[in-house]
Amino acid sequence: MAKNRNISMAVIRRLPKYNRCLKELLDKEIYRVSSKELSGILGFTASQIRQDLNNFGGFGQQGYGYNVEELYHEIQKILGLTKDYKAVVVGVGNLGQAIANHTNFEEHGFKILAMFDINPTLIGLQIRGTPVHDMRELGDYIKENNIEIGVITTPVQVAQGVADELVEAGIKAIWNFAPVDLKVPDNVVVEDVHLNESLFIMSYLIKEQELLKSLEDEENQK
Repeated sequence: MAKNRNISMAVIRRLPKYNRCLKELLDKEIYRVSSKELSGILGFTASQIRQDLNNFGGFGQQGYGYNVEELYHEIQKILGLTKDYKAVVVGVGNLGQAIANHTNFEEHGFKILAMFDINPTLIGLQIRGTPVHDMRELGDYIKENNIEIGVITTPVQVAQGVADELVEAGIKAIWNFAPVDLKVPDNVVVEDVHLNESLFIMSYLIKEQELLKSLEDEENQK
């Protein structure tokens, strides 16, 4: 992982933004961009952009900027988006179905091959062409189909048990939507998407904006 190369997670979490920005520039047939222009689009400083990209090699030329197409392909390589990944979703509730219906994942190489649940009324159905299997088939299916990613959208009470099954079956990574911190071996990657935490952060920022406006109003009334 990148941590072995002493690259901070803050830098890594900015890479998808570079990837999206560069793709949008290519779609507009813009093939050259400076760090200053990227700064105006992304909101990062030009210096920060240059530092981020320098972590991965010598991109860009002084006085020219960046070749958008070349940089886009390099970012794709860095993010590991030049290969396909096989995934399964565990939990066929509203969130699990929404993920299965999200066609953008497949466009980027993330193929959801199957879904798993314990509800007998769901087993045998298909969600946008993705079959729903009995949860008891999970381990064998992962091994037989060389599945690399497990997506957990189960209730919190069973999430750790599901993670244990995924790990035992040889999964490489878990995309976890359950609001719990999973315990897995160091060789298994976990990316948490805790929706409540994101909502709470938004709530904090709203509160701070309201407080700032209140202080400004008080100052203006003096």
